[in-house]
Amino acid sequence: MNDYRDLTTREAFGRSIAELGNSNPDIVVLDADLSRSTMTKYFAQAHPDRFIECGLTEQNMIGIAAGLASCGKIPFASTFAVFASSRCFDQVRMSIAQPKANVKIVATHGGITVGEDGSSHQAIEDIGMYCLLPNFRVIVPADSVETVEVIKAAAMTHGPFYIRLGRSKSPVVYGGACDFQLGKASMLREGKDATIIANGIMVSKAMDAATSLSTCGIDCRVINMSTVKPVDKETILDAARETGAIVTAEEHLLHGGLGSIVAQLLASECPTPLESLGINDVYCKSGKPEDLLEIQGLTASGIYDSVKKVMARKRSK
Repeated sequence: MNDYRDLTTREAFGRSIAELGNSNPDIVVLDADLSRSTMTKYFAQAHPDRFIECGLTEQNMIGIAAGLASCGKIPFASTFAVFASSRCFDQVRMSIAQPKANVKIVATHGGITVGEDGSSHQAIEDIGMYCLLPNFRVIVPADSVETVEVIKAAAMTHGPFYIRLGRSKSPVVYGGACDFQLGKASMLREGKDATIIANGIMVSKAMDAATSLSTCGIDCRVINMSTVKPVDKETILDAARETGAIVTAEEHLLHGGLGSIVAQLLASECPTPLESLGINDVYCKSGKPEDLLEIQGLTASGIYDSVKKVMARKRSK
């Protein structure tokens, strides 16, 4: 097994799916003329007879993937997140979600950290769109190590998946092994005063914020909620009851993603002070990834401030 820690999540996907193809002849990979960017080029090099280049026809790629699934294959269809969501949503809904087709959509370049590519390429609605679809599992890995385990789980689990990866290299959260379990959150740090629930690139920022908060006497729990659907309700409710204050952080619109799911659960089962960090109902301009994150408050300091705010609300109850 290779060491994936120094890779971007998209490169970890590309290398791991090529490796899985060595032992599973039913895996096929489709791409929409972006294999050098999505990193499916590694599968194409290793298994050219099972790689299908669909060109700039994402809708057609989804139809082909659904057809392959109906024949017993395990298709992984890959393109940029903005195209995997808005450009071919009808085909995904009709050909994958409704028949519960065994198709894995792995989308790279998610969120605003595509940076200089601008708003046309920034997928900020995709998690909400895929969470709306019955039968889909929706996953946002925290780093390259977890990405490898997510890809393995998707290959072994029947049914539709949407896996959202990034463009840039994200800090390593799992320095050693990652015990990914579909539908189960991972507690990265214990804490009794407040809880940060994050996924994707925001997980490492949550860990940094928790470290800073500890210096001022706030013991903060950190949870990696990589599986957005089905969400780990038990872990969220335990956090609410045991810490009494929650902050969510995600690289997605505030409505429709992780924060909305957590808010709905808490409102119905365990009302708890909640602050949510995300993209505030705007399409972001072109810019360097870290600058765009700073503008939206998607930083360790932004999480730090949100924890302080939710702690004040907790004390005033």
